[in-house]
Amino acid sequence: MKLLIVESPSKAKTLEKYLGKDYQVKSSVGHIRDLPKTNKDAIDIQNGFTPRYEISQGKTKVIRELISSAKKADEIFLASDPDREGEAIAWHINEILKDELGSKLPPTKRITFNEITKSAVLDSLEHPREINQNLKEAQEARRVLDRIVGYDLSGLIWKKVRYGLSAGRVQSPALRILMEREREIRSFNPEAYYVIEGIFQSKNLNLPLVCSKEIKNIDEALEIVTRAEEGLWSVTDIKETKSVRRPKPPFTTSTLQQTASSRLGFSPSRTMRVAQKLYESGYITYMRTDSLSFSKQALAGIASYVEQTYGKENLNLTQYKTQSKNAQEAHEAIRPTKFDSHIYGTTADERALYELILKRAVSSQMKAADIMRTKLVANIDEETGKSTIPDFISNGSRILSLGWLLCDTRARGEDIELPKVSKGDSLSLLEITNTEKFTTPPNRYSEAGLIKELEKRGIGRPSTYASIIKTIIDREYVVKEGRTLIPTDTGDIVSSFLEDHFDTYIGDDFTAEMENNLDAIAQGEKAYEKVLSDFYKPFEQAVHSKEDIPKLTNLGMAPKEFSCPKCGAAMMYKLGRTGKFMSCTRYPDCDGALTVDGKEIGNNTPIGKHPDTGENIYVLEGRFGPYVQMGETPIVPKLTSYPKGHKKTEEEKEKMRAEKEAIKQAKELPQPRRASLTPGLKAEDVTLEKAIELLILPRLLGTDPDTGEDVVANIGRFGPYVGAGRNFRSIKRTSGLDPYTISFEEALALLREPKALPKGVKLFKNLGKHPKTGKDIMILESKSGHYMQKGLKRIYLDKKVDLENITLEQALQILDKK
Repeated sequence: MKLLIVESPSKAKTLEKYLGKDYQVKSSVGHIRDLPKTNKDAIDIQNGFTPRYEISQGKTKVIRELISSAKKADEIFLASDPDREGEAIAWHINEILKDELGSKLPPTKRITFNEITKSAVLDSLEHPREINQNLKEAQEARRVLDRIVGYDLSGLIWKKVRYGLSAGRVQSPALRILMEREREIRSFNPEAYYVIEGIFQSKNLNLPLVCSKEIKNIDEALEIVTRAEEGLWSVTDIKETKSVRRPKPPFTTSTLQQTASSRLGFSPSRTMRVAQKLYESGYITYMRTDSLSFSKQALAGIASYVEQTYGKENLNLTQYKTQSKNAQEAHEAIRPTKFDSHIYGTTADERALYELILKRAVSSQMKAADIMRTKLVANIDEETGKSTIPDFISNGSRILSLGWLLCDTRARGEDIELPKVSKGDSLSLLEITNTEKFTTPPNRYSEAGLIKELEKRGIGRPSTYASIIKTIIDREYVVKEGRTLIPTDTGDIVSSFLEDHFDTYIGDDFTAEMENNLDAIAQGEKAYEKVLSDFYKPFEQAVHSKEDIPKLTNLGMAPKEFSCPKCGAAMMYKLGRTGKFMSCTRYPDCDGALTVDGKEIGNNTPIGKHPDTGENIYVLEGRFGPYVQMGETPIVPKLTSYPKGHKKTEEEKEKMRAEKEAIKQAKELPQPRRASLTPGLKAEDVTLEKAIELLILPRLLGTDPDTGEDVVANIGRFGPYVGAGRNFRSIKRTSGLDPYTISFEEALALLREPKALPKGVKLFKNLGKHPKTGKDIMILESKSGHYMQKGLKRIYLDKKVDLENITLEQALQILDKK
């Protein structure tokens, strides 16, 4: 028996279809070893930067199964992905098998294939090789570099800025790029200008034209409008130029992520997740590549497809050359493994991405589109023969032959087609507008824009872009609004700190040069230890030189119009858990504080007392905005802290036990009644009467006769609602109901309504109630496929499941297995 080991269970299932009974296919489920979480034990720097690997959490069982299968095998093939990461996985598996089996280890070879098709896999088995130590060392060097930089810089940031923050060799340059753009936006001063546009008519066709000059003076703009309305218009010139629109090259990892973002709205991580599924299912070639080339077999397949679908006259086979000097030319560009009209994939996401890849690959080998670029110029007729107002123009084009646009039809919409007119034709002015506009700052980066910029500057590798963006979002250095990436206050401060003190190590030149060094290790041109040693010595000195810099507690003085609400002193900016705020310059003697908008933080002055209970009523700022509170917040005592390594005495231990008990009792005290402000209501506008009205909530309306649970009406983070236990329903504005007046009967009726499904999801079938929980067991349909819900988890159903005839019992069995 021959054992073939891959890293992915999905990949293993696909390969089993191609290999006979002589092969057993097993999966390592990714990496089986990694560096320890603690930096102290991770790398032996003194001994040549030797990593100290340990078994990854949860992989002991996987390793036992691989060893058991290896003992029975006559030959072993390591078939992880054809990149540095895959080479490292193969090396780790081989090392563990060698340590366990020693001389009894069967012959072990490395194989790679760029696509999971039967022909490619069988061909790779005919041409096995040894593990490429250069590729493995390049991956190892990247891992060690990232660990050293991340831990050393993060440790310094913890000490000098705030505990819990982090830095990274590649994430920090990415954050710096975002902050550079943010500073441009902040320093931008908008200027007014006027856009003059006219709608003209020629031979019953409407034609929009715009003034060719950007006018910055209102009087000049009004003069142009007046003269335009009074004059007689005609076409003064038409300039037509033949041109071509060439197809775009096939996809690399980077361009796939960018195009999927703009056309499909996919985030980079979503694109890579879907592409991985398509690759493992054998539908596309390997998706981590920066090569633009196609194999001869692929070009032949595309040629046949183009000839049959679009005609031989539209075929133009082109072998694109990769611009990046470090591109992995052993890989192909991303393409389908077969070329036909079928759209492959098991989910809507997979089918959409597959179609995008298919059209890009095919259109890249088609003829350019022939177009006629047209510039139409018009002006008013003057007695002097010369106009005194600027020309009005319109630019567009006409498509003469579609070429590759026959395949990539969405790209055709980028052209503006103008009606056919001739020089000297008269025009009738139907409408003219003069719009004041302001110059705008440069746009913030989108995910696609940041990927393009990272690639342009040589920062990171295409396969790392998705994880870079995910990291800075997860760290809350950046928030994503739509597709736009916006740095947070925390991201601003971390980036500014690194730029001030470690500008070299987060600069473009250093980061790109380090990528070149890693590529040189992969190509056998540089030695692992020398590259790391040349980096580490100056880096270590740079970190140590910053140990004595003062802690970054103050971020500069606040504007003079803000003063301390308690003592009137000046204010300064500081960094808190939720971002920047203004603190009194006399802190800790005075704890006055304001939000960046100038609202007082921690103002405990009551606005009055409740007429029924006599308790104080406050308007306070919380994590999710302002709210009103009736009564006092229980004070939770703090636990005494001791220096690290301090050995506590018996008295100190007893003191801590008493403090913990006091904390426990304080947390068990009843919490004061609180209510969020209604939408549009500002904290400064809340009166005592309004606060009392708000504090009616939450209202206890009665008891649900079916469940025995209390039915309440309230306003939460996402708006007004009624609830009973874990069953909640929003109170929609269109219903005419509100939480202050809704009756028990109306609330029950809402709770009995089926829960609204998420946007883009529809009910396919309701199978009935769960016998234990009483909840509806439903099959739902989204663009990603059919699924059932188990808590917050979506359980997607295999295509083999007969959805039309599935029973409640079958559905419960599927849920029980997950």
